[in-house]
Formats: sequence, C-alpha cells, structure tokens
Amino acid sequence: MRIGVVAPASRFMPEIAERVTALATATYGHRLSLTFHPQCFLTSNHFAGDDAVRAAAFLDIANDPDFDALWIARGGYGAGRIADTVLDGLKPAARQKLYLGYSDAGFLLGGLYKAGCQVAHGPVVYDIQREGGEAAVKRALSFLVDRAEEALEPTVRSGQPCAAFNLTILSKMLGTRFEPDLSGHVLMLEEVSEYLYAIDRLFFHVTHNESIRRVAGIKLGRVSAVPDNDPPFGETEEEVAQRWCREAGIAYLGRADIGHDVANKVVPFGVWGTGAA
Repeated sequence: MRIGVVAPASRFMPEIAERVTALATATYGHRLSLTFHPQCFLTSNHFAGDDAVRAAAFLDIANDPDFDALWIARGGYGAGRIADTVLDGLKPAARQKLYLGYSDAGFLLGGLYKAGCQVAHGPVVYDIQREGGEAAVKRALSFLVDRAEEALEPTVRSGQPCAAFNLTILSKMLGTRFEPDLSGHVLMLEEVSEYLYAIDRLFFHVTHNESIRRVAGIKLGRVSAVPDNDPPFGETEEEVAQRWCREAGIAYLGRADIGHDVANKVVPFGVWGTGAA
C-alpha cells in the first residue's frame, strides 16, 4: 500500500517524519510505502509553504493513481485557505483513495466528502509528538492499511451514516461550498482550547442551521484543555450540548470516543462497510 503525506496547514518537521516512517516500517515492512511530499518541510510564515505550494502538493498526491491514501501531516491552521483550489483541481483518481485527518483538516474532509471522496476523521502524523502518541499513529495506520475495526469509534459499526468534525471548524464551514449533506448522519463533535462560553456560542450557531437539524443526532467527543473562565460559566460542555440540541429538536446521543488526544478513534464518513471508506 502507498500512502502519501501532505501538510495543508502548519509547518512540519523532518524528524517527525523519520520517527513515523521508522514506526511504519517496523510494523508493516514492505506492505507499506509511506511518502512525505517535500512540501511538508517547507516554511512560509505560519505555514508549510505558501497557499499555492500547499494546494499543489495536496493535488499531487490526491490525483496520483499510484497512491492509495492521503494522510494529513498535522492540523494547526491553513487548510481552509487552499480548499477552493483543491476541490477545483480534483481529477478522477482523487475519488479512488482515502483521506485521513482531523482538526483544521475538516475544511478539506467536508469538501472532499461532498465531492464523493472517501474521508475519515482520525489521527494525524503529528500526533506522535503527544505523550503516548505512537498508539494514535498505529491506530491510524491500522485503519489505512487494514481497515481495522478496532481503530473505529464504536458508533461507526452501528450501520448508521456517521461524520465527525472539530466544532469550530464545522461552525466556520456551514453555508460554504465545503459543507456536506449530513442528513441522517450521526454527527460527532470535539473541541480543544476553547472557553466554555465559546463552546456555547459555537453550539448556538451549529444547531441553528437547518442543515444540521436534519442529522440523526449529535454525539459529543472530548472537550479538552478548556481555559478557566472568570466568573465560572456554570455549565459543563455536555450540559451545553444537551441544552442546544434540546432547543433545536436534535437528538443528543451521548459521548463519542474522539478528541484532540492519543485516544482519538477513527470515524469514516458515511456508512461503514458500504464503500464509504
């Protein structure tokens, strides 16, 4: 299997690529070829190369029929800046491969899913930098190479169509060309480093969109690294999600095993086992 890695957002470091390549080789040997596009190691201010370079690199891998999957190197910020160019540049080969990432990559995942591509929300290469991060990288690789069911968020195996996003990214996508039709989907949402009042505001926006009110329900992933608010907000993240779902008439379906952490499980978009991913 050939997996290409690109960095559509923030800068990336060669030493991380070397660590992940060594882990992949030790685990899969000749079954797996992991190729980091040279763009991953470029620097342009905040980004891994300027917008044009990052978009071109993404399309290099996406449109190359020799690659079976495209794996996002890291999140950060920048994927939305190239999403128009990427979607406009897709060729038929791009619809025959699997795309894996999360966080800021949600802009691309949403647009690619809408365009008929196979996408999944799950660990990125950079996650190896977290404490215990090898487990996240191994989970991603087990999904990409073997479609291992133990890598999946359990809801995926229910037979219902699923999708997952960072809450902020989904909120920013709504009403744009990157918003896919999530009617009938179990929508899983996670967040990191946001105040509880900001999470409340994001849920207000998301649940007031008519398109989101057509989902089968919402599951809340982990909400981590929440800054302390003064005065205290007075509700937990789950109470916030439950309240806005109730007011919008959206079923609140409990917690999802996703988040900005090494336990982040994989959520293929669509119905698992039907070719959606």
